[in-house]
Amino acid sequence: MDEEDGGAVREAAEPGTGYGTAEEFEGLLEHLKEARGFDFTGYKRASLLRRVHRRMDDVGVGRYEEYHDRLEVDADEFTALFNTILINVTSFFRDLEAWDRLRSDLLPQVLSHRPSGPIRAWSAGCASGQEAYTVAICLAEALGPEEFRERVKIYATDADEDALAQARTATYTDREVRSLPPELLEKYFEQHGTRYTFRQDLRRSVIFGRADLVQDAPISHVDLLTCRNTLMYLTAETQARIAERLHYSLKPEGLLFLGKAEMLLSQSSLFSPVDLKNRFFRRVGGARTPSRITATVAPAVYPPAGDDATTLRAEALAASPVAQIVLNQAGEVVLSNHRADTLFGLSASDTGRPFQDLEVSYRPVELRSAVEQAHTQRRTVWIRDVEFTRPRADRTFFDVQVVPLRNPQGHTLGTAVVFIDVSRSRQLQDELEDAHRQLETAYEELQSTNEELETTNEELQSTVEELETTNEELHSTNEELETMNEELQSMNDELQNSNHELRLRTDEVSALNGYMEGVFASLRVGVAVVDADMRVTVWNAWAADLWGVRADEAAGEHLLNLDIGLPLHEVGPVVRTVLAGEVLAGEDAVFELAAVNRRGRSIRVQVTVSSLAGTPGSSGALVVMDQLDDDAP
Repeated sequence: MDEEDGGAVREAAEPGTGYGTAEEFEGLLEHLKEARGFDFTGYKRASLLRRVHRRMDDVGVGRYEEYHDRLEVDADEFTALFNTILINVTSFFRDLEAWDRLRSDLLPQVLSHRPSGPIRAWSAGCASGQEAYTVAICLAEALGPEEFRERVKIYATDADEDALAQARTATYTDREVRSLPPELLEKYFEQHGTRYTFRQDLRRSVIFGRADLVQDAPISHVDLLTCRNTLMYLTAETQARIAERLHYSLKPEGLLFLGKAEMLLSQSSLFSPVDLKNRFFRRVGGARTPSRITATVAPAVYPPAGDDATTLRAEALAASPVAQIVLNQAGEVVLSNHRADTLFGLSASDTGRPFQDLEVSYRPVELRSAVEQAHTQRRTVWIRDVEFTRPRADRTFFDVQVVPLRNPQGHTLGTAVVFIDVSRSRQLQDELEDAHRQLETAYEELQSTNEELETTNEELQSTVEELETTNEELHSTNEELETMNEELQSMNDELQNSNHELRLRTDEVSALNGYMEGVFASLRVGVAVVDADMRVTVWNAWAADLWGVRADEAAGEHLLNLDIGLPLHEVGPVVRTVLAGEVLAGEDAVFELAAVNRRGRSIRVQVTVSSLAGTPGSSGALVVMDQLDDDAP
């Protein structure tokens, strides 16, 4: 893990968050790698932390160590965590403009290099398969179904087994195929109810399999390689390693298709842009291995020889341009060559002295622990990019190799410390990086100029929307925003489903409320419903006409506070008795009272008080006021 990523972990896992330390988080990632073979150490820490924390919150676990224990006892939790980390947001013909450019111009160019023979495509990070089937549709359109079946093989890979299982079914919902043009949907899919299945005769040419771009070997001899919105989740170092693998996979005339947030400008030695706006690239240079192999320098073990041979070997070592110091098993200096003497100020008097007493043992780099490690582990120890500055001399960079020396029987004889001068290599690397920066700047300036020319006729309404070549800092920010958009899209789908269910429930409640209002309005008696605090919740139209108090005036008021002609001081105790559950179940309190209606006329009213739902001690009461006089109010 590089320093930048380590800082991201520390920032997101500070004690204030309550999740744990950076070391505990790295331990969790290592457990995922060992237990299930998923290596997330190359993912960008900011987005990775956010998703792991989201899953921990979902299961109610607040610490990394606790979540580590949860994974060990609950095998199903691995699947839920991977589904959270590996956001499988995809669709058919995603970014339609780029796919149109592929179909109309670039794909015919690729096929022109392959007039006969097999055609191989690779959809890396295929998620639930929409992108792989989109590639199949494009090739079938270009070649025709019969030639497609004979010549084309499409390899679709992803690290998520659940997504691959869905992709293998080749079946999608109406919403998932909505982005397909209608004519292509009808031509390449068979409808079964509300689901659509990709044509079986063409489906046989699409092969799905699990593969991790970071760890597993790449597919070779590929004519078309799509790896869209996958690299943006990874660190710059991991992106560089994967770029070498993608370079190895492509044929010289092959085409690489990336997502809109991925550019590979820093990999100009591997890929050159064909259409930077739509993220199409071609391979640069000849074949190279998918990963760099570093050769180690192992000192030779010579058999006994005469004095002349011994002198020859000693002189060859002394004249070697590579600085070397040889120690015996006790850690004492046995010999050093001229280059080492010149660099580190050694002399003949230092022979036989303990290595740890010499300045070279700790300057320019700590070597004592490396010597001990080489002896203990019986293997070569490398210390790379060691900077050494001497007075009145340029800076020098070394790769230091500490090699345990053994005889043919395997017994330890001593240690060789070799200082390999990589200053020229470091200088060339700096120059190459500077050239890359200049090239990126040139790309940015060129793209900016093109954007300005294109948007002049539109009165500069979208000056920043089409700006494709920004500096590295803005590019990194765009990748992070794209990642968050993926997550928001996934959450929006869930919210839409929830909103749909909520609308259905709201419609049912509205219908029920309308029905109840109609029932109360049709009753020819005054009806009031009160809650447990004797506040009015329902006051029907007949009650309003009888007493002259509107429903909006009565709602929310205490029953005994209403100014009506009914002696409520006599009604109140009965209502309280019913609310307290002192009336037997199924029985009502019925009594008559003299009252004055809204016209000031004396009337007799029969009052019936019953518990809601007919259960004592319920949360409300129903008060029915029926005028006993012949005339209506």
